[in-house]
Amino acid sequence: MKTQPFLQSLTQQITYCRQRYQALSRLYLSKSTVKGRHRKQRAPNSKTAASCTNAKPSPVVFAIAVVCLTGIMGQNLYNQPQLKIGTAAPETIRAPYTTLIEDQNKTEAQRKDASKGFVPVLMVDKSINKQINQNLQQLLDRGNEIRASAGSFPFFDTFVLSVSSQRFLRSCTELEWQAVLLTLEHTNRHKSGVLTQKHKSISKANMKRSYAENITAFPLHRIPASSLPMSENPLLPVSSPPDAKSLDFFQKADFTQAVAELEAYRLKTSTQNLSSLLVKISQARQGYAQAKAKLVQLLSENSETEYELASFLDLSDEDWAKTQMGIKLSAERILTQGIPPGLPPSILDNAVKLHVQNLVPKQAEPLANKLLLAVLVPNLKKDEQQTKLQAEQAAAEVKPVMVAVGQGEVIVRKGQQITAWHFDVLEHYHLVRREVNWLGLMYLGGAVSCAVGIFTVVEHRIKCQWRQSDRLLVLLLSLTTPLVVTMGTPYTTWSGVGLLLGSFYGATSGVTVVGLLAALLAISLDISNTSLVAGAAGGILGSCMAHRLRSREELALLSVAIAFTEGSIYLVIQIFLGAAFGPFFYVVLKEAGFFALSGLVWSIVALGLSPYLEKLFDLVTPIRLAELASPNRPLLKRLATEAPGTFQHTLFVATLAEAAAKELRCNVELVRAGTLYHDIGKMHDPLAFIENQMGGPNKHDTEIKDPWQSADIIKKHVSEGLAMARKHSLPSSIQAFIPEHQGTMQIAYFYHQAQQMAKEDPSLTVEEADFRYDGPIPQSRETGIVMLADSCEAALRSLKDATRDQALTIVNNILRARWQDNQMVDSGLTREEMTKIAEIFVEVWQQFHHKRIAYPKLKASS
Repeated sequence: MKTQPFLQSLTQQITYCRQRYQALSRLYLSKSTVKGRHRKQRAPNSKTAASCTNAKPSPVVFAIAVVCLTGIMGQNLYNQPQLKIGTAAPETIRAPYTTLIEDQNKTEAQRKDASKGFVPVLMVDKSINKQINQNLQQLLDRGNEIRASAGSFPFFDTFVLSVSSQRFLRSCTELEWQAVLLTLEHTNRHKSGVLTQKHKSISKANMKRSYAENITAFPLHRIPASSLPMSENPLLPVSSPPDAKSLDFFQKADFTQAVAELEAYRLKTSTQNLSSLLVKISQARQGYAQAKAKLVQLLSENSETEYELASFLDLSDEDWAKTQMGIKLSAERILTQGIPPGLPPSILDNAVKLHVQNLVPKQAEPLANKLLLAVLVPNLKKDEQQTKLQAEQAAAEVKPVMVAVGQGEVIVRKGQQITAWHFDVLEHYHLVRREVNWLGLMYLGGAVSCAVGIFTVVEHRIKCQWRQSDRLLVLLLSLTTPLVVTMGTPYTTWSGVGLLLGSFYGATSGVTVVGLLAALLAISLDISNTSLVAGAAGGILGSCMAHRLRSREELALLSVAIAFTEGSIYLVIQIFLGAAFGPFFYVVLKEAGFFALSGLVWSIVALGLSPYLEKLFDLVTPIRLAELASPNRPLLKRLATEAPGTFQHTLFVATLAEAAAKELRCNVELVRAGTLYHDIGKMHDPLAFIENQMGGPNKHDTEIKDPWQSADIIKKHVSEGLAMARKHSLPSSIQAFIPEHQGTMQIAYFYHQAQQMAKEDPSLTVEEADFRYDGPIPQSRETGIVMLADSCEAALRSLKDATRDQALTIVNNILRARWQDNQMVDSGLTREEMTKIAEIFVEVWQQFHHKRIAYPKLKASS
């Protein structure tokens, strides 16, 4: 704890010494400036996005990049065996001691056998179950449609007419039905006394003979069965040619039972009720006939229909409902148990019979069996994931095959070809003679050198010229990608690297680095081409889009787009290669999901690191510039409060400079942010500058009255501004605007004042250097534009009723003076661009000083 104050004091002393050294260096450089000639100078560490300081690539940095990239990408070349499988042994090698060694080939073979001999795990295919249920429902709906044509059954009270009698009367032949009617008519006449006493006492044989005679007596075919006059007339006038079958109806139990029950019903009720019953029977017979006709039509359309028998029509409505419920329940139980592929039909038939016999009525069992067998198909499929897990578990349970190797036993003889077993034994005894593959490392180093050389060429071709710290940052970001791959995962940092490089240095730099990394990884490390392409695509997308975005929210959305790109490209490539079909689709889809997730995660990591990297490596991005230009920044709020005139001057200069920068395709965000901070040094003494005096007395005329002291106060706003900028940790590219917007210009007002005083007092010596800013002159197009805008602001603001041509003449004179004073030598601005800048400044001035309508003066009402 006692050492902490000492360390803090030591740190403060080191910081103070460094600042004093930098101040003395700048003072020495400014004093060495010769009148009319200005050497190229620059504020320390200043950097812009459009024209940066050109630090020539150092051979040391080049060598470090080559060594680091080769060292990480060539890790597979460090420990390569000299003795390899398939090569001849240089000498006879013996075992140094006795031990047990695993025979990996035999172990692997046994594990493969265990995996292949494992019974596959089956799972129910829900889609097949759904299709089976749909087909079964269609069959049952077809049966319901046919039964609906036949009408409800039983169609009359079963206590009067039994189910068996109703079934017989509905389905009997027309001849049998006419016989029933004739018998009822005969019995009716007998009861009415129409028949003679002789007929009453005839035997059964005589009754048959009488029945035959009555059949001959009445023309039955002339009257439809549906019109049955039963009131006072006979039950039915019948006439049909007699045949042998007609006389045998009484031998049928169904016929006899139906007639008896009808006769009993007539005895209990009236003849009119019996007539109504016969009408219902006739209607039921018609519906039954229609249902049979539909069955015949169905058979003609499909000879293998499940309803080929009319027996299901004889089921009562209650039995049919039970049958449907039992069929569905049986199907559900069978499908739940599962039907494997290749199941013999006899086994399935027995299973269906076992389920059906307890769930449906006895007479409906054949129909239920047929319906179920018609729709049931194998519904079990192989569960690839579970089968794989079980097979792996079975293989893992196989114990390694161990082989005893005795001391002194010959492992391989001289000149003998080394097999996989020999290599395993040699590896166990550490006799494979591993060494570094220097030739491979040389080849890889050559490839890395070419890649670094290509990047250097691209670096020189783009507008941005890099500092050594920028090259170091690019190297560090580039090393993360192969470093993660060497850890055994293909989900490396493509998205984060592309996002950061694109945000810091632009699309060209980012795409170049990502493309070169992809090429080097393809030839050096074990990574699949699909993973390489998917990851590189995400990195390229991030590089191309990051520099265009202006907020952290937009970068977050870009992260989602990068994740989607990586996952979708991986999936598309796998589909194109045919690896995503069949049972492997789930695995491929999971891998694509992991790639998308990795792209999102690395993008989030990059967004979190971005502010720290910007601070550490003194970088500016469009997003950081937008944040710095916010009026809520503490330094800008102080400027607006303590020096309001300077703040208004700053806003107008920013408007002028921003319009010119946009027209000349410069970094508009940098110009605006730099302009807002270029005069913050005036806060050290606001009243020393006329824009803050608000019409009050000028302290230079009333208090100071010394042009040398006044010039020092004016120049001090540059040094104080740099001190404030460093205190608030402004980027060096913003700090560059503070001295460069003044360059080495002459403080003309006080210089001329000093000359006048020297004329009056010959003892005074006037040095022009005392009345010039310390510089440096503008080192970029951006700072040059701000210098010109700052020079023209006061002149344009003072113009009231001037025409456009007059304003343009004034602006051109000011710009020409800066050009002739060699202030624009190092800025990169051309004479043609200066002319264009003058026109832009005048256009902005016109927008600010447009004419308004003169409103009439209104007299105040008394």
